[in-house]
Amino acid sequence: MFAVVRTGGKQYRVAAGDKIAVEKLAGDAGDTVTLGDVLLAGEGDKLADASKVSVSAEIIAQAKSEKVVVFKKRRRHNYRRKAGHRQQMTLLRITDVGEVAKKAPAKKAAAKTEDAPKKAPANKAAPKKEAAEKKAPAKKAPAKKAAAKKPAAKK
Repeated sequence: MFAVVRTGGKQYRVAAGDKIAVEKLAGDAGDTVTLGDVLLAGEGDKLADASKVSVSAEIIAQAKSEKVVVFKKRRRHNYRRKAGHRQQMTLLRITDVGEVAKKAPAKKAAAKTEDAPKKAPANKAAPKKEAAEKKAPAKKAPAKKAAAKKPAAKK
């Protein structure tokens, strides 16, 4: 099975066992990451529902890419500037491209949301009162205009 995932502003076609270099991801070598933004998935010529597919990968190493040299020059002005840049990247080994089991996390999320409304009204009332109290003294009297200076009389 293959998938097209988006990470670091780029798209990659991956399958289990592939090695790819992507923009830097948080984590150390040996950590497992899930590439959640799956754009397309399929098996051979058939396409699957991308929302039900998950891609997991193992971080092989954190490294830097090849150096990019930036050179600026203005002819006949003795102006030369040379700079280099090495982009941080993460080397990944795709371990699995497959279906996601979303039933277990959904139950936990539902349990948390049931508890949240019970506590929410008590917590929400206090900040509204504080916000109203803070806004009331914020009104200021308009600034007084400075008296215009009259020209001095000549003697």
